[in-house]
Amino acid sequence: MKKILILLVLVVALLAGCSGGGNGDGDIVEISERFFITEMMHINRNAEEYVGRTVRYEGMFRTLHWAATGEDYYMVLRHVMDCCGDDGIIGYEIYLGDIAPLPDDAWVEVTGVLEFYEVGGGMQFLRVVATSIREMDVRGAEFVQP
Repeated sequence: MKKILILLVLVVALLAGCSGGGNGDGDIVEISERFFITEMMHINRNAEEYVGRTVRYEGMFRTLHWAATGEDYYMVLRHVMDCCGDDGIIGYEIYLGDIAPLPDDAWVEVTGVLEFYEVGGGMQFLRVVATSIREMDVRGAEFVQP
């Protein structure tokens, strides 16, 4: 019985140490390549639990120009591959602040704090306020599957 109890305690300790598993302020939520869509969807569905927390993930850097306002917006994203090929993208808008944008399609790792921000009409969107962004030498999977 003691062996089973010790094993159970070890399993719980290991699971608590996995990325995103704790509730402390110092935790970084790592969005993994293998479960990229699942983890992104979980964060989006439970955004209130993640706002104010630090996230880290990899993807392609993209600049999106909004002609109506003349502003540039930045994203770190991956393509979603479903039944018909390239069916869309998944990722977050990135607020760079004083960080210089990288070239489009550069493979990057971004670390930052999730926040809601408001756009005209009271619409709220989730974005990452980047604390660091770095170009990676090795590319991950550009296309991810559900």
